[in-house]
Amino acid sequence: MKLENLTFKGGVNVPHSKELTEKKSLEYAKEPSIVYIPLHQHTGAPCEPLVKVGDRVKVGQKIGESQAFVSAPVHSSVAGTVKEITKITTPTGIQSTCVVIESDGTNEMDESIKPKGSLDQLSSKEILEIIREAGITGMGGAGFPTHVKLSPPPEKKIDTVIINGAECEPFLTSDHRVMLEMPEKVVFGLKAIMKALNVDRGFIGVETNKMDAVDALRAIVKDEDNIKVVTLKAKYPQGDEKRVINAITGRQVPSGGLPMDVGCVVSNVSTAKAIAEAIQEGKPLYERVVTVTGNGVKEPKNLIVKIGTPFQEVIDQAGGFNGTPGKVIMGGPMMGLSQYTTDVPVIKGSGGILVLTEEEVLEEKVSPCIKCGKCLTACPVFLQPLFISAYALKKDFEGAEKFGALDCVECGSCSYVCPAKRPLVESIRFAKREILAKRKKS
Repeated sequence: MKLENLTFKGGVNVPHSKELTEKKSLEYAKEPSIVYIPLHQHTGAPCEPLVKVGDRVKVGQKIGESQAFVSAPVHSSVAGTVKEITKITTPTGIQSTCVVIESDGTNEMDESIKPKGSLDQLSSKEILEIIREAGITGMGGAGFPTHVKLSPPPEKKIDTVIINGAECEPFLTSDHRVMLEMPEKVVFGLKAIMKALNVDRGFIGVETNKMDAVDALRAIVKDEDNIKVVTLKAKYPQGDEKRVINAITGRQVPSGGLPMDVGCVVSNVSTAKAIAEAIQEGKPLYERVVTVTGNGVKEPKNLIVKIGTPFQEVIDQAGGFNGTPGKVIMGGPMMGLSQYTTDVPVIKGSGGILVLTEEEVLEEKVSPCIKCGKCLTACPVFLQPLFISAYALKKDFEGAEKFGALDCVECGSCSYVCPAKRPLVESIRFAKREILAKRKKS
């Protein structure tokens, strides 16, 4: 198998729009004076606070925990005093208990932050426990607890680990800069995942518009027989984990299935970096790289930001708004989440803050479907978006389910190519919510 320029069937070619930040080296953001740290930043059970108002906390101290398996602890990103424990709306739209901490500027580290030992000496169980205690989640957006992903049932035999460095969303470059500036951490994280799963075959998949990152990673793995850095065609949504699996291994995850069903585990580049830091430094996940970009900010940057920092402070460090913003999005323009305020905090899944201008977000007139079939050609999951959407808009959720609504990955390729500007992905997302809510009730 030729491991070059691999891809999948379907998808769309969208402008990359990465030139604003792809050459911008990582910078540490200014220290926030107050952080707002939600205790529910992950898929699964929310955490309960371990601190109370008036407590002094240190950087890396655990401030939220849950006994549920599908959850991830939360840590303080600053040293200071707990001023309030309240409810807020997170950038994902959910209501969460939030620990508000006023920094004292000392950045005093918690005593628990120390190296966890050599990877050679750590057992699989110890690696999983380190990952869990560090509060590491998928940092590509979904926020699934990593220790859960790395604990497949015994009957699911994993033989391949893939680090996803596609970063196919337009504008975003946080993963690109991590691969370019910290390739050794990405590779170490991959090796840790492979050991945790007892797997001896690993891949790092990177799109061809990031060849400098490919070169940096290949220099690190040049003597590794069981790790390959492969190039993926720069196409959207190449970064979807099931598309990455199909492109690299040729395997097709079945409808309703998971990567483990075809012997694979996929992890994001920034997640691999976080795993490396948890083992090598004992560092929990309390900060991450955020791309602050778009024509709506004056000085786009790639910043290392502490969790809990308000969006507005991060935007201000990119020069502030360039005129009146038209839309602020957490993530990229295809799958990102529009924000109603910039008072929301950076969370573990905040890979980017995109600010679009008023001119860029002008609403286009929706017209009737012309049955052109472009959405069918673009869909990477081989669905028929026009029919799922039609059922959804009629609130016929059984019909939408029969046409595979739950298999939709919400990539937005269908909406992007639709000449009638139909609300395809929005209506399918609505149908999915209703179908899952009905299943939960029953």
